Amino acid sequence: MDPIRDYLEKARKLVDIVEAQRQDIQMAASWFASTILSGRMVHSFGSGHSRIMVEEMWPRYGSFPGFNPIVELSLTFHNLVVGANGQRQAMFLENVPGLAERILRNFHLSEEDSALIISSSGCNVVPIEMAELFQQKRIRVVAIITKAHSAQSSSKRSDGKKLSDFADLILDTGAPAGDAMVRIPELDTPVAPGSTLGGVLLINTIKAELARLLTEAGHPPKVLSGAAIVGAERARELFESAYDEHAHRLSRLYMQVGKSTKD
Repeated sequence: MDPIRDYLEKARKLVDIVEAQRQDIQMAASWFASTILSGRMVHSFGSGHSRIMVEEMWPRYGSFPGFNPIVELSLTFHNLVVGANGQRQAMFLENVPGLAERILRNFHLSEEDSALIISSSGCNVVPIEMAELFQQKRIRVVAIITKAHSAQSSSKRSDGKKLSDFADLILDTGAPAGDAMVRIPELDTPVAPGSTLGGVLLINTIKAELARLLTEAGHPPKVLSGAAIVGAERARELFESAYDEHAHRLSRLYMQVGKSTKD
């Protein structure tokens, strides 16, 4: 029994599963490119540990503006685990109907926007409602789920619908049902999840293809880059200009909030 080798072997299989989705990854990148080139933003959302994928897309080194990371701390702040702001509350809140509408009420949405919703199970209420609301606004939704896990899980919605029911494009992390990938003798529960790894592979393949599309369209992205690569002055310039662009794009999501289409 070699659990280290076992996990790494399963991780390599996740790379193959992601690579097999090449055409869908290209499709997602093309939708996101259309949004960003129009001056709008791609809304990214995930509750629980899916927040990791939201922040992997933007902002971090090797990333660029064009994404609106919707991260609700009440759904994602797990560090305290128990007590005030604990995990129990977060897991409860991510299944409260109506919360997604309250979150999106803060933004003026446009059909030029697109959305990226991440949920390994695809069964929690808030991510499902988030995707549903985007589709009602005629906004394309890309969902990242774990297909095997979602298929064996029950939706927390009263109608039984899952995130996949409100997605225009579904990408699969490739992890197994239950997420954990390694079995240990004498331990009845598997360990070492894989959905984060598969999700990060999907996020960064989309990101790389998107950068190509934006550059070929004559609008190369402002990529957050380290001084070790581009020099200290260029790194500072990129960070400042990228954050400025993010602020300018974000301001367009706030200017018309609360105004009717007739105003």
